[in-house]
Amino acid sequence: MKSQDLHDRHRSALPRWVTTYYEQPLHPVSATGRTIIDAHGRPHLDFFAGILTNSLGYGVAEFRRALDRQLDTGIAHTSTLYLIDAQVRLAERLAEQSGIDDAVVFFVNSGTEANDTALLAATCHTGGNHVIALTDGYHGRSLTSTAVSGLPGWQPSPYSPFHVTFASNGRTSPDGEEHPPEDPVADLEARLAGLAPPAALIVEPVQGLGGFHTPPTALLQQYARIAAQHGAVLICDEVQTAWGRTGRAWWGHQLHQLKPDVITFAKGIANGLPLGGVIARREILDSVPGKSISTFGGNPLACTAALATLDHILDHGLQRNAEKTGQILLAELLRLSGAHPHLRNPRGQGLMLAVDIADPHTGRPDSGAAVAHVEACRANGLLIGIGGRHGSTLRIAPPLTVTEEEVAEAARILAAAAQHCAPTSASA
Repeated sequence: MKSQDLHDRHRSALPRWVTTYYEQPLHPVSATGRTIIDAHGRPHLDFFAGILTNSLGYGVAEFRRALDRQLDTGIAHTSTLYLIDAQVRLAERLAEQSGIDDAVVFFVNSGTEANDTALLAATCHTGGNHVIALTDGYHGRSLTSTAVSGLPGWQPSPYSPFHVTFASNGRTSPDGEEHPPEDPVADLEARLAGLAPPAALIVEPVQGLGGFHTPPTALLQQYARIAAQHGAVLICDEVQTAWGRTGRAWWGHQLHQLKPDVITFAKGIANGLPLGGVIARREILDSVPGKSISTFGGNPLACTAALATLDHILDHGLQRNAEKTGQILLAELLRLSGAHPHLRNPRGQGLMLAVDIADPHTGRPDSGAAVAHVEACRANGLLIGIGGRHGSTLRIAPPLTVTEEEVAEAARILAAAAQHCAPTSASA
């Protein structure tokens, strides 16, 4: 099938807001290691990992064998009304890894569902619907999760089940200005005065769609202190930061020495199979009244995939690899930014790396130039992402199995794209 025909059918059959990258969208047909082959037979290094989901990359033998063993039983899915061995084993493992006292785990299908569940539990536990969230945060696409997402363009509905107070992420003010308040903590305390006590504080340890910005540790610790004083539940959204991707830590919240009451996760846990969940103190999750199930969350195949993924990450030292290869790539981004004035603020934690694209004269974000960079990288065989408040940030997040040789090739392609897309006046 021709990719153009598939693109036409995509636009006809799916909603307009289901966006795709590239002027001519990529049509993957096979993959191995960190390389995707498109419908034209062209290879591409995947340095976005299905939006930080394919933790191990593609064609991993041990992962495939684990899935085959489960499929050989004939049971890919069974209701959570029955006992599921892989689900219980995974829950026990995650509860132990979480560091949360008396932890229990509830499985769902995605990060959106995980954050929905965490917010539901927080409101039931505290009896309030006031939530503190961070500017430039992103927590999902449902009514509840978009309500607490602080990114313009990702809040499609004006309606909200919560009263939300946005706190500065240390980079952007609550009213959308490009600079934070002089004292973000005092600003938050002033805006909380006279309001109902918050039920929850929800934070990403490294903001994903917000451009891989790491909020200052001291700031997050102060926000956590304020939340605790009000009896609010601290929710750490680890959908993108968990499982060693940040290199220095297994959980992203460990970068900030936070002690969450609730951890949400999804994406990379099952190397591409849909699985998400919530880890929390029992008293918080048990505060949800009545009964509930998750039809697909915690199914045998997805939980088997998660167990195999976690085993592979630990057995092959992939957290250390994320730190090592991430440092190499960050050094390359720093070098490129020194040579090209339109590349600004290279940053990252482990294999969550980013660089902003800006007009070299005004310093203003340049989303058009960012798109051009992504297109140029794809033309030369490298897949990267885009994000940030203005859609002007390049996001780079390969599988945790990436090699130093692949990092060197990606750096070469990024350098060629930077040269190709550099404004003429800036490079003169």
